[in-house]
Amino acid sequence: MPTGGPLGAYLADPFLADLYRAVREAGPIKPISVDLTHICNLRCQGCYFFEEGMDHRQSPAQEADFDAFIAREKERGTNFVTVVGGEPSLALGRLGKIYRDFWTNVATNGLRRIPREGFETLPIGISVWGDHATDRQLRGGGRRDVFATALSNYRDDPRAFWYYTVAPGHAHEIERVVRSCVDNGNRVLFNFYCDIAGLGGEMDARGDGGFAEVRRQIDRMIERYPDRILMTSYLSQVVTTGRLYDQRWGWDVCTSITADNDINRWRIDNGQPYNPHFRAYNADLTSTRRCCTGEDRDCGTCFDVWEHFAWIMIHLRKHLGSAEEFTRWLTSTYLFYWINRIVDFPSGVEKLPEIHRRVLRSVSVPPPGPPTIAPRPEMGVALG
Repeated sequence: MPTGGPLGAYLADPFLADLYRAVREAGPIKPISVDLTHICNLRCQGCYFFEEGMDHRQSPAQEADFDAFIAREKERGTNFVTVVGGEPSLALGRLGKIYRDFWTNVATNGLRRIPREGFETLPIGISVWGDHATDRQLRGGGRRDVFATALSNYRDDPRAFWYYTVAPGHAHEIERVVRSCVDNGNRVLFNFYCDIAGLGGEMDARGDGGFAEVRRQIDRMIERYPDRILMTSYLSQVVTTGRLYDQRWGWDVCTSITADNDINRWRIDNGQPYNPHFRAYNADLTSTRRCCTGEDRDCGTCFDVWEHFAWIMIHLRKHLGSAEEFTRWLTSTYLFYWINRIVDFPSGVEKLPEIHRRVLRSVSVPPPGPPTIAPRPEMGVALG
């Protein structure tokens, strides 16, 4: 990444320079996404894994096949793995092997606790889809209080953060869900519900202002718990509006695509940047899919926060028009590295309130028109 010109001026700010230095020293991310298993102990309404039929690709029975997969990825240069499924806590032995060899992030439903021993610094994103009543309906089949079980399993666990998926019409639940998570000794990263199950109404972002009220409530939580919320106001805005300068969210700009999958040939040829290392592996560990969350689904239903993190991260040059814009890019990039413990975690704990203070201030300043876009922007720290 360049260090002269406007970037050099922005880095005269010691706080920004510190964030930037941490990211640069950690180096580029070479990521993959892996369905660790095709088995799950829940059937959540709207889970992309089952809605897209990804459970039809079964994980290998032989441990030697799994070990060979890890060896191939190490040889290929992979250094970061997002572990999904299925339910990864049902395959702890294989999760441990990934954790020992790569920077790792795991998403779990929280029903089965991932032990401390052997996973001491593993970032664990625990799913919750609303307050106890809503979560019970969407994830517990109307009977099981999954949220309560997960709260008990991860009380005061420093590895844990809640991956809180909010439906458009459920903004009124945000404060009490966040309070429950914070009182449990954990942090919160917001995600946004994709109505691929066709529930409609309050679950569908296409009606009644979409996520506008959700964004307002997230900003309230940032102001109230600046040391506990892992999503900035800017990231929330980008994900829920699907806008990044002159771009509108969709397959044609998404960076989290499997580059060597034939379905993406047109996407690669359109000239928009992507991380050529990235692959989204199905549970069989040999076949891949188009992107993290689907094969042929409408990207208009995708509000996945990790994919939008990557969209921001790969576009440094778009954010060089002002110090405020650069701050939005840098804090987004740093938060990704920090949440996933790629940079020093205790240091980031101290920085989080100041990150929120600066971003909340910066998003109140309307950005200027988009700067000139290079055909292939710098990809130095892009997730993919």
